[in-house]
Amino acid sequence: MKKLIFLLFTVSVSSYAQHKNPNPGYWQQHVDYKMDVTMDVEKFQYSGTQELVYTNNSNDTLKKVFCHLYFNAFKPGSEMDARLTSISDPDKRMVKSFKGADGIEKKQSKIAELKPTEIGFLNVVDLKQDGVALKNKVVGTILEVELAKPLLPKAKTTFTMKFNGQVPVMVRRAGRNSEEGVALSMTQWYPKMAEFDFEGWHADPYIGREFHGVWGNFDVKLTLDKNYTVGATGYLQNKNEIGHGYQDAGVNVSIPKKQKTLTWHFVAPNVHDFAWGADPNFIHDKVLGANNVELHFFYKNDPSIIENWKKLQPETVKLLDFFNKNIGNYPYKQYSVIQGGDGGMEYAMCTLITGKRSLPSLIGVTAHEMAHMWFQHLLATNESKHEWMDEGFTSFISDFAVNQIMDKKNQEDENPFQSAYNGYYYMVKKNGQQPLSTHADRYSDNMNYGISAYNKGSVFITQLAYVIGWDKTLETLKRFYHDFSFSHPTPNDFKRTAERVSGAVLDWYLVDWTQTTNTIDYGVKNVEVNQNQVNVTLERIGQMPMPLDVLVIYEDESSETFYIPNTLMRYTKANPYPNISRTVLNGWDWAYETYNFKFDTKGKKMKTLVIDPTQLMADVNKANNSKDF
Repeated sequence: MKKLIFLLFTVSVSSYAQHKNPNPGYWQQHVDYKMDVTMDVEKFQYSGTQELVYTNNSNDTLKKVFCHLYFNAFKPGSEMDARLTSISDPDKRMVKSFKGADGIEKKQSKIAELKPTEIGFLNVVDLKQDGVALKNKVVGTILEVELAKPLLPKAKTTFTMKFNGQVPVMVRRAGRNSEEGVALSMTQWYPKMAEFDFEGWHADPYIGREFHGVWGNFDVKLTLDKNYTVGATGYLQNKNEIGHGYQDAGVNVSIPKKQKTLTWHFVAPNVHDFAWGADPNFIHDKVLGANNVELHFFYKNDPSIIENWKKLQPETVKLLDFFNKNIGNYPYKQYSVIQGGDGGMEYAMCTLITGKRSLPSLIGVTAHEMAHMWFQHLLATNESKHEWMDEGFTSFISDFAVNQIMDKKNQEDENPFQSAYNGYYYMVKKNGQQPLSTHADRYSDNMNYGISAYNKGSVFITQLAYVIGWDKTLETLKRFYHDFSFSHPTPNDFKRTAERVSGAVLDWYLVDWTQTTNTIDYGVKNVEVNQNQVNVTLERIGQMPMPLDVLVIYEDESSETFYIPNTLMRYTKANPYPNISRTVLNGWDWAYETYNFKFDTKGKKMKTLVIDPTQLMADVNKANNSKDF
């Protein structure tokens, strides 16, 4: 049984030509941002102008629009602040522990303690539509805007505004002066148009979970202290005027001593977000990856981290190559890894991560956040509603990548994704499950959200490999990327892609795993041996149906397998072990709680009979999955 799973990792995956979203009548809105922003690095306040050309590609006439003002979450009394006091397991990064007068340890929201000079805010003033002033009101982190003139289908309009904000003390993802000393982590920092799609408006308040955005082009000018080095979404347009490690080889950039600021001009085509990080003490390294993609690294000039950040760079080249080959080619020409934030978070063409890590941790977080480029910033599922697709698929492919790149594939491990399974089993045992269809903001606690999104979402993919085979699953990922990149696919789109690739019917799989809390539990109920004749009775204890692989190992170490199709699939999986003889049995209909089959040992003595030798099927009670003789 050792290393059987690794035999399946070597399959080759067909490539597909990229297609537009294949759903008939598919449409999506479009935005073009032009922003000119000035940052006061002493007060951590900024002001700017925004011109936003909004194209309504829907069949609806829009009378209102909505914008996100994320920084307003970092105020005492905000909805994010309130959630920190009501949830049973608040994010440790966002609360402070102390002992009360009764001696009992208590937790206090860090947001509640922010002073006026430490809070975050984002204000919009002088908002106009095609030159006409607009009525609007702020409700927490959402700006509600009444249009002066309804926006007709297939028409566009131009919004102009002035805005100003304050960068909060670092509490979560965005902020100033992180624990590692990074000055500015500028994420979700500008007035951002909310998404409107076939489901309607997605104007969710920000309480610390996920994001959803509109595809568009960004033209952004950032003016700040000349000593600061900036890493950002997009392509720097004036690199030979800026320097800071961006300039072309052989170009010397001389900035006059009297000049106090620099204006950085970035352009980012076809993205749905814009983020940046900046610090006066950044080292900036650049290496070339596959297809001449520039990989930029920005990190503090701290002797304790420099060695690991240097070693990270060639590993990031390998990661880019791995994702290109196993998902599809990265379409942009730059990607930046920036020290900042409060852990790791993905943004368009960049990530902000904490930098004081061991080398394996640094590679691991970079792998995860970089993989998000494909699943969140190129496929761009609505991660507020389908967070398990983004986080789960990303966790799967990044674990797969690290396993291969760091040469863990030769370890004595039946399942290199076991940690994801263990998390899921823990949640089931705690009776904490909620369906994966739960909105990211509505999970009862952070533990349930984290395990559901990251672990159960990852198991969705690895278990699909058990259902239809590794080759078909990896082929599905590539086809999904090529068919749906630069759009906003849904869970059903992925399911239909897997069906097209494999020929299997998979609606039962999507429904049971993501829309219910049904569990998988099969057992060996009875085995009767009469000379060479064996009569096996299996039982279905859980509510979720599955196909079954049953392995029989004989005392002479030979083996054979039996495959029991799930009749709901209308499909027979290819033999995952071509060197082991397999017998395909009649299908098992879900309504029958037991299943019986017989076979002839041909004079051999049985040693073990086991359901699912790879353990990729997330059976919640493996104690009854085998029988020794």
